[in-house]
Amino acid sequence: MPLCKLPASGLTIGYDETGTGTPLVLLHAFPLDRGMWRPQLAALGEAARVVALDLPGFGESSPAGTGIEGAADAVAEFLAVHDVSKAVVCGLSMGGYVALALARKHPDTLAGLVLADTRAGVDDRTTKANRTKSIALVEEQGSAALFETMLPKVVSEHTLTGRPDVIERLKALAARQPAPSVIAALGALRDRPDANPGLKAITVPTLVLVGEYDAVTPPLSAANLSAQIRRSTLLHIPGAGHLSNVENPDAFNAAVCGFVAGLK
Repeated sequence: MPLCKLPASGLTIGYDETGTGTPLVLLHAFPLDRGMWRPQLAALGEAARVVALDLPGFGESSPAGTGIEGAADAVAEFLAVHDVSKAVVCGLSMGGYVALALARKHPDTLAGLVLADTRAGVDDRTTKANRTKSIALVEEQGSAALFETMLPKVVSEHTLTGRPDVIERLKALAARQPAPSVIAALGALRDRPDANPGLKAITVPTLVLVGEYDAVTPPLSAANLSAQIRRSTLLHIPGAGHLSNVENPDAFNAAVCGFVAGLK
């Protein structure tokens, strides 16, 4: 699998690439890696040059406590190393936080944004406390144990009870993430900056996607996000929860392909 050494930061980034045309960068959810985009690579590769990255600390990328802002810097450096002047950046959940940080810090790298099952605001007090409890759980029992507690929240009831293949694949992705990286990411998620003040400055076309049954960043939250971005479109992914790309890949892929096609 390809690896890219970033000369400025010293990070190594794992990635998969397929297709030609408009660069489309995929940023994964927590606590997974680029393997979550497997249902997208072939389909989206027919419409774009698709690059799925492992964010720092996950998958094959270097362990690093870079935080959300540092992860955005790494994505920008990756694009520069690959001579990509502008890309459509698609981030889901944690990947969406990184995409929004990229929009704040490196807006010139963007040709478009896809913000899937994510939000701009910071964690409330209860969620921050739960992140801290999750850190303790990972320290004691590891990454797989954390994801077991997350499953009922991050997938729909239909997926949880009727799609054992999807559940096992997600569990395997989560279990292979190093505990120190998961702990660092929990702290970064808990302490991430508020992205709301920067939303009105986003000028590129933006697609906001949300699973119909997303319990983590629900449809109302997605509607509020979309309402603050001038050139945005909001679409629901039927039958899906928070991990909408794996729960209903056909609808997700069609939405993203249509969005990219509309940019040409």
